Amino acid sequence: MNDATSAASLEMVVAGLDGPKPRRPPVECGDLPFVIRRDGVWLYQGSSIERKEMVCLFASVLKRAADGSWWLSTPAERGRIVVEDAPFIAVELNWAGHGADQVLSFRTNIDQMVTADKDHPIRVVMDPGSDDPTPYIFLRAGDGPFAIEARINRATYYELVALAVAERIGERDLLGVWSRGVFFPLGDLPPDDDTDWDDA
Repeated sequence: MNDATSAASLEMVVAGLDGPKPRRPPVECGDLPFVIRRDGVWLYQGSSIERKEMVCLFASVLKRAADGSWWLSTPAERGRIVVEDAPFIAVELNWAGHGADQVLSFRTNIDQMVTADKDHPIRVVMDPGSDDPTPYIFLRAGDGPFAIEARINRATYYELVALAVAERIGERDLLGVWSRGVFFPLGDLPPDDDTDWDDA
């Protein structure tokens, strides 16, 4: 985007972040020309937003409504945007400790740090056709039952798998990871498993 387009696209955000806060409800702007692609790239009018600072600014006002829709919302204005999957990507994993005392912390593509725990769970969605896993970590709540999450990228997920241990939960034998005393399942443990998880 050129500077003029960038300035125009920031108008809604800056109007809500700077100056006195309005007392009236935010003005509904309808659908805004923003798309967050599955790979975490933000598009404005079909062009990628290259400046990370701008992406971080938009991300700071990203909300999720009770119906699961996505909005850029300031006290002054708000508008609906398209998010193809999760709006953020977990791109790096740091870990310390062992067993139930292990602590797993993730860095997102906007440099937000989040530690997996009871308030920030890891979940894995299995593709019904291919059984390929898609892992996510909870970042913050939306206005209803739908969360704002980061999708854990493939390389980071492989690091998680390398840390996985077997646990029996109820009647299921599961592979998963511990963080801050919480066990997060990554999948069922196959019978007589001898999988080389580095190649999974």
